[in-house]
Amino acid sequence: MKQYFKRIIQSFSFLKGFSVTVKYFFQPKRIVTEQYPENKATLKMYPRFRGRLEMVEDENGENRCTACGMCEKSCPNGSINVLPTKNIAGKKVLGKYIYRLDTCTQCGFCVETCPFGAIRMNQDFELADFDRSHFELKLNQKEGRA
Repeated sequence: MKQYFKRIIQSFSFLKGFSVTVKYFFQPKRIVTEQYPENKATLKMYPRFRGRLEMVEDENGENRCTACGMCEKSCPNGSINVLPTKNIAGKKVLGKYIYRLDTCTQCGFCVETCPFGAIRMNQDFELADFDRSHFELKLNQKEGRA
């Protein structure tokens, strides 16, 4: 008999969830849901949000990366390839920084291990695409340059 009444009381537990809905109905200012497509222009992501990877530039407009390869070594999926080259003086410099967004888990290990602060996670969140070739990015290539 005790089990019978216990099951009856548990079956009314939906009232607890329904009470939340009723509260939001009568107090709509408490709603925290983002109306995504409508507020796209004003939508701000949280400061700790991890979007895709991007290169950080110094005050001269050049990237800070020295091609040390620490980010490549720390990436658990192998989403980063740092291809160094040598400049005229024979010093090792960054040739290509290839980032594969389709295999990246946005864990942030690469950003944490970079000793120069040359990379960061940006605020982009609309990353879907139909063509897989758009997910392989050369990060040290600036707009308009080959």
